[in-house]
Amino acid sequence: MTSDSTLHLLATLLGDRLSVSKSERDNHGRSESHFPLTPPDAVAFPVSTEEVAEILRICTASNTPVVPWGAGTSLEGHALAIKGGICLDLSRMDRVIEVNAEDMDARVQPGVTREALNEELRSTGLFFPVDPGANASIGGMAATRASGTTAVRYGTMRDNVIGLEVVLADGRIIRTGTRARKSSAGYDLTGLFVGSEGTLGVITELTLRLQGQPQSISSAVCAFESLEGAVEAVIETIQTGIPMARIEFVDAATALAVNAYSGADFPAKPHLLIEFHGSESATAEQAELFGEIAKDHGATGFDWATKTEDRNRLWSMRHKAYWAILASRPGSRAIVTDVCVPVSQLARAVSETQADIEASGLPAPILGHVGDGNFHAILLMDENSPKEREIAKGLAHRMAERALALGGTVTGEHGIGMGKLGYMRAEHGEAWDLMGEIKAALDPQGILNPGKVVP
Repeated sequence: MTSDSTLHLLATLLGDRLSVSKSERDNHGRSESHFPLTPPDAVAFPVSTEEVAEILRICTASNTPVVPWGAGTSLEGHALAIKGGICLDLSRMDRVIEVNAEDMDARVQPGVTREALNEELRSTGLFFPVDPGANASIGGMAATRASGTTAVRYGTMRDNVIGLEVVLADGRIIRTGTRARKSSAGYDLTGLFVGSEGTLGVITELTLRLQGQPQSISSAVCAFESLEGAVEAVIETIQTGIPMARIEFVDAATALAVNAYSGADFPAKPHLLIEFHGSESATAEQAELFGEIAKDHGATGFDWATKTEDRNRLWSMRHKAYWAILASRPGSRAIVTDVCVPVSQLARAVSETQADIEASGLPAPILGHVGDGNFHAILLMDENSPKEREIAKGLAHRMAERALALGGTVTGEHGIGMGKLGYMRAEHGEAWDLMGEIKAALDPQGILNPGKVVP
């Protein structure tokens, strides 16, 4: 429990921006996945880096846990206060500080959401390319090293964050990186904090790499007779070097769920959703090349979308697939898990996972960003059924073990949080101990998001 004296000091600093109300605490104790309600002792709403620093000084002095919070869209329990303490909600630090159009970069506060940033950039001819689907906060995306549908072309948050302002556990404020496009000056501290899930410091500002809006964008969806055909088409496309902007997979179960939820009319087959960015001639050539590959692997029913509203409708349906899948089994909860494997091993990983799911009898649609070997399973269960929960956990466990056996990772983009903590030793070996040593050096009292990522 957070002490009364700590709450008093925080209330003196923040006034009514410190809340101990049950409703606010419950709102910050929920996850979009299967984890139980875990409310913090209080919720703090800072509006500046200096306030974050003072909050951390107060909490360090009283050994009070601090859990950063963005938009609450994480899936592995990253932002749940499992040791109690203060939830640090950064949503009010939501300014786009500056846009440097000539250098194609921007400085933002962590509470800016992906959609709000791109709305701000619209008049500049630039955009921020990382698209995890959810309208997540930029700070949260950096903390979890998020990626998403466009990573196959533009990379993950690791590739698109070039500098940070971070508050350490003792209240020190540091800056990592510069606006220069490259540097060989010392350790890559930006890379250290991107993906650290709030366990090493609190991100209070980010410098982001931007991209130019492409002259031409062309999207399409096509059905396949088999899952294997769709995945083999992905592998050949990547190996051929066609510069895809997005290449997404949904299985037949996902297609039917999207039909019911979004009013689509996809046939009950596996599908690929694709997009090309470039000049008009380049996107036309890329589309033609992909079409030939896809047809060789059993693709049918190409539906092309070049108008903005048609493309937006297509990708909106893809981004809402999680909610469509949940709605396909009313009253269910989901264990949402992802893995990532080398692209050459993708067909085996997906087909073995699907066979495992079919044998389990549990509804568990598969979808994902297969252009970089990353796919997800939405394991639907009756949360009141211990048997179904165990089946779902078993499926997720075997997915993780399968990915490691194939040379991959237990998570391509969701992160570790507390949900996948048990796999870190198997994936990293003694390097996991080193992560713990880095954590101890920067946060010796262990107040920053305790119980996540490290030993």
